[in-house]
Amino acid sequence: MRSLRSCRRRGAIVGTVTLCLAAGWALQTPGGVSLIVPQPNINATVAQNILLSVEYSCRGIATVEWKHVSSWGTTKIVEWKSGNYINISNAYKDRVTTFENGSIQLLNVGMRDAGYYFITVTEEYGTNTYGTIILNVYEIIYEDLHFVVVLFVFLAAVSAILICFMWLCNKSLYLFQKKTHKLTASTTEEIELETIEC
Repeated sequence: MRSLRSCRRRGAIVGTVTLCLAAGWALQTPGGVSLIVPQPNINATVAQNILLSVEYSCRGIATVEWKHVSSWGTTKIVEWKSGNYINISNAYKDRVTTFENGSIQLLNVGMRDAGYYFITVTEEYGTNTYGTIILNVYEIIYEDLHFVVVLFVFLAAVSAILICFMWLCNKSLYLFQKKTHKLTASTTEEIELETIEC
């Protein structure tokens, strides 16, 4: 009975040690990619520069690829290996900046840039991960700006008219007071003259 218990204990210990060794081997085995997309939705206006921000980590050398999917189709934007080549498609040649953490910056976005941006990070051992960013691009509505300008001009014109009207009223009041003062002064003189003559 005693030997049976000690065999079971030894078996449990051997099993635990084997499990720990397997876990340690798995942790040391190359592979595993993680990707963080801190801002999965971005709103921008036309002609703005935007950053499609991500952060990836892996044990080996990674290949990063960005694609754009919209109602106009799918376009490969850029592909690069960390520390090696960068392959930017012709459509984005002068509009894309890449960063070591996997992020890209799009310069001077237009309405056609709206859509889904997919990033694929593939490690040299074949492990990969995916991320998505949705970009909404809005036009600056010039009709609203036109309305604001017209309203501003209208208010400036009304202000100018009111200032002119206030100036005229002030001038009229001044002339009226001056005339009233002259009448009062001449009436007072007449009364004094009449009093002296009497």
